[in-house]
Amino acid sequence: MQNIVFIGGGNMTTSLVSGLRNAGWPGDSITVVDHNADKRERLAEQYRVNTVAQAPAAHLATADAVVLAVKPQGMADTARALAPLLGTARPLILSIAAGIPLSALRQWLGADFAYVRCMPNTPSLLGVGATGLYADAITTAEQRQLADDMMATAGVNAWVEDESLIDAVIATSGSGPAYFFAFMEAMIAGATQLGLDETAARELVLQTALGAARMATESGDDPATLRAKVTSKGGTTAAALNHFQAGDLDRLVAGAMRAASDRAAELARDLSDG
Repeated sequence: MQNIVFIGGGNMTTSLVSGLRNAGWPGDSITVVDHNADKRERLAEQYRVNTVAQAPAAHLATADAVVLAVKPQGMADTARALAPLLGTARPLILSIAAGIPLSALRQWLGADFAYVRCMPNTPSLLGVGATGLYADAITTAEQRQLADDMMATAGVNAWVEDESLIDAVIATSGSGPAYFFAFMEAMIAGATQLGLDETAARELVLQTALGAARMATESGDDPATLRAKVTSKGGTTAAALNHFQAGDLDRLVAGAMRAASDRAAELARDLSDG
């Protein structure tokens, strides 16, 4: 089994370590590096993996993959400090930090590595995430498969063939959970305005969202077909959907996603300059 070193022991590392262990990855092949003693203790006790305060050269020398899981603002310093520790080792480098282009990682860490950018989302913490991935040209098929296997333990993967499309992934699945949360908030507020108490409104809205998501993923029908199936001509659902159409819902959503994508590109430029 391949050896994996995580740099950073936060929530996303925890979700991936949990997924890897549940998938049968042995604990002694996983090392988490984090300065926080509480995080190290929790990970070691719960998942029986190696934890250290500083990246040891011995672990890095035998690593098949190094996962950069620190906050974007700290990535430059982390990568620069990691570079001399790697020495002649050439593990696959996976970055799960939003907004850090590979050009910046090559500048800070080195140009001779195979890199994969990963953009997971917060439902990955529950094992139902969606991750977009991009591999650079020197990443081998075996390394790409390793990245796919690792990230698949947190949910589903979608590969893109151009790094610029990671911004579209951020706008779609990266930020996407917040769009659905906002829609749930609006529905709960609308239900209370119609007279339901907040507890009933919340239960009905959240279960409806869960049921709709399951139907969309399990029925075999696409969302348009499912929408048509529950929309009777002249009925209540049609009345609500007509109201959405009058407000040009498609344009509103597309505009919001464009704003997210543009902001992702802007942040990437700012972080690269650091």
